[in-house]
Amino acid sequence: MKLDPQSPADLSAQIAAAIRDAIVGGALIVDERLPSEAELAEQFRVSRPTVREALKRLAAQSLIRTQRGAAGGAFVNRLSYEDAYAQQVTTATLLLSMNAVSFETACEARYALERACAPLSAQRRSADHLATMRAECFRQAQPGLTDEAFCASDVAFHRALVDGAGNPVLSYQLAGAVEAMQPLMNMITFTARSRQAIVALHSSIADAIEARDAQSADAALCELADYTLTLGRDVMQQRNARADRDG
Repeated sequence: MKLDPQSPADLSAQIAAAIRDAIVGGALIVDERLPSEAELAEQFRVSRPTVREALKRLAAQSLIRTQRGAAGGAFVNRLSYEDAYAQQVTTATLLLSMNAVSFETACEARYALERACAPLSAQRRSADHLATMRAECFRQAQPGLTDEAFCASDVAFHRALVDGAGNPVLSYQLAGAVEAMQPLMNMITFTARSRQAIVALHSSIADAIEARDAQSADAALCELADYTLTLGRDVMQQRNARADRDG
């Protein structure tokens, strides 16, 4: 593992990347102890604080864990889907909050991925997944529900649809799409959307999943995607028009 003196990345980022590549490539295996800070500092020809910062980066990504005591040190972590899921949500949220991804791009990606899950969910969904979808439809129809609670219910509904596919890799891939993109979509469109229309579409999706009708589930998701995109475009146009007037 070597550093690139021409790289624009700082040294701690380069060290973290080198160790990450060694873990992903299998050179460092699960539960293996990493060299000590002093050994890594000598190997990379940097200071110990620089190594410490690199290890913090790796720990934040759940790639390593640290233990204290005589047998302590930094060890390659056994990454779980739960850990990876949380990281995916955090990364997607940051990208969206920094406007690195447009509303239309996020919407297109989210529904394309979710439509890929729908046929599997129609085949594999459990009674619990279906019950969650039904419960969230009922919750969304309550007149006193706040916008925040409606958003949370919306996320729970789509999470149940995705998890019903019974594929943890797909659930991981859609973590950011549903739990980061969906709140963004709700935040942008909540003033213009019809809750009644959304509940009707959610109910149609749940009906199709219960009937194991993948084609109808896909059609309802397409309709929901079109509705969301139209709302988003309308809201953006109104904002731009107001900005032009105020400017």
